[in-house]
Amino acid sequence: RSTRVPVGEDQVLHLELAQDIAQHFNKKYGEFFPVPKAILSTTKKIKSLRDPSVKMSKSDPQKLATVNIADSPDEIVLKFRKAVTDFTSEVTYDPAARPGVSNLVSIHAAVTGLSIKEVLHQAAGLDTAHYKMVVAESVIQKFAPIRHEIKKLQEDKSHLIKVLEDGAEKAKELAAPVYQEIRRLVGFQ
Repeated sequence: RSTRVPVGEDQVLHLELAQDIAQHFNKKYGEFFPVPKAILSTTKKIKSLRDPSVKMSKSDPQKLATVNIADSPDEIVLKFRKAVTDFTSEVTYDPAARPGVSNLVSIHAAVTGLSIKEVLHQAAGLDTAHYKMVVAESVIQKFAPIRHEIKKLQEDKSHLIKVLEDGAEKAKELAAPVYQEIRRLVGFQ
């Protein structure tokens, strides 16, 4: 029954389907479901480190193309060191002419919360080889607390199982009245 849903650009179609279903249900059975609106991130699609013409994807067969949250700092450094750029050493942002370097700038902005302009100001005077290491370090710092928490949870399986069971129970409690009201509205009760 959410009214606003944070989604990436590539999930907008899924949200539009949810909107259509809510509108059709409401038209047929009365106003019940809110029509959810998308909350889009300021960061658009992050591109592959190996092919900046496509988005970064967990399913990419090239291991060096995607940075995973659980990657070690050494793996992250290697992936950024091997990231595709071009033969111009200056760090600029021009996605059409310099997609590889622009992708690094976008990633850097996303993990630091800085604007593209601020990131470019910080990168002034750096060549792309050194800049890759700056971006890698920023990603490592951003992911460090998440990696730490994942490791902690993996080490305490009983706590993780309890969290999952508690979450499932809470979801059932929240969903049950909605489910019963839907059954009533459509005439199954």
